[in-house]
Amino acid sequence: MPYAAVYPLVTARAVAREFTYEVEPGVKVGSIVRIPFGRARARGIVVSLHDAPPPGVDARPIDGVLGEIPASLVELALWIADYYGSTPARALALVAPESPKRRKEQAPPGERQSLSGEDEPLELSPTQVASVARIVEAMDAGAGNLLLYGATGSGKTEVYLQACAAALERGLGAIVLVPEIALAPQTVGRVRARFGERVAILHSALTDAERRDERARIASGEARIVVGARSAIFAPIRGLGLIIVDEEHDQSYKQDSDPRYDARTVAAKRASIEGAVAVYGSATPRPESWAALERLELGGRLGARLPPVTVIDLRREAGYPLSAPLLDALRRVAENRGKAILMLNRRGIAPALHCRACGTTIRCPNCDVSLVLHGDTSMRCHHCGFERGLPSNCPTCESPDLARLGAGTQKLERELERELPELELIRLDADAVAKPEQMAISLRRF
Repeated sequence: MPYAAVYPLVTARAVAREFTYEVEPGVKVGSIVRIPFGRARARGIVVSLHDAPPPGVDARPIDGVLGEIPASLVELALWIADYYGSTPARALALVAPESPKRRKEQAPPGERQSLSGEDEPLELSPTQVASVARIVEAMDAGAGNLLLYGATGSGKTEVYLQACAAALERGLGAIVLVPEIALAPQTVGRVRARFGERVAILHSALTDAERRDERARIASGEARIVVGARSAIFAPIRGLGLIIVDEEHDQSYKQDSDPRYDARTVAAKRASIEGAVAVYGSATPRPESWAALERLELGGRLGARLPPVTVIDLRREAGYPLSAPLLDALRRVAENRGKAILMLNRRGIAPALHCRACGTTIRCPNCDVSLVLHGDTSMRCHHCGFERGLPSNCPTCESPDLARLGAGTQKLERELERELPELELIRLDADAVAKPEQMAISLRRF
């Protein structure tokens, strides 16, 4: 009877070690097993197999096999635990998340959360052709970390798609990482337009059941291309040949909670383990990427020039957040039945409520940061979620002279409705759009 070294998927550091169990023939490294653990039952991952238990160990049998992940993901998880100072169990939980049963049938997330794609271009630019050729060469060699460098609009995404097509032609899988969940619908749309149902999506906004179904499609080989945020680097693809890290300069690739990891570094390690190619794309790459990686340069924008930029000094303009030049430009957009995008990095009505009499700013009692005014009746902390009603007087001096400082997306929306009622408005922020499906619907309306 074979024996296995198993890491129980429990968070306690006191038991962060291997335990030996008696297993059935056919169990292999990467098997997910149900095990007796103390007086409870737990999931565990098989990390090695042996003909006999260690001396003095009376091994208990496992309860059963729940599933399987590639052995390469076990190696990757153990490396993450060592490199980032976490426990093996916490790192292994990244590659083998809990998989509850779905309560009802739904369309795949990639179908519900994607935008329409674009047609394949008639021909590639010379720099695109050269970049694709180098990526394919590295793929055939089974190794390589490359930096795809080019201005916004230079055609990096088309290079990604051509590289994915080359991977599929060779029977290999691909992972495409984007830094933010909000970017996933656009990327998924372009990839699905080219590769159809062979595309899966993975990110933290999926429900546990949705994630289970997508991982099952990937593990079975039904989906050979995975698009997602940083957690997609742990997709259970077999025969991985290509990893693409888009916008590689973005800090969103770092996870700051335990188990901590940087998906860009993990991508390079997984590519090394699996004999795959890692391609990092950016118009503004990190200095370490610029210095360490082989560069594939695309140059400037394809068939276009960057638009002119007008800088407005808001110290000399009244009506913040809508200056007179901005309103004039928006009126021209309305007259021409065009579209416009306004970006403001603040949610709510106003980022702070300030007393003009004593200088007090209403702050969160937990985080000591300014409470943000939401609507006309409440204030909210964007760090811990603390919420309170809108005061009519200063809590320090009782003065009613309270000023709303700055502007957020809700105030901008109200000002636009007042100044330009003929324009249809879509507000995209975490308050208005809570789920990726809602994001995709709003973007389709635009």
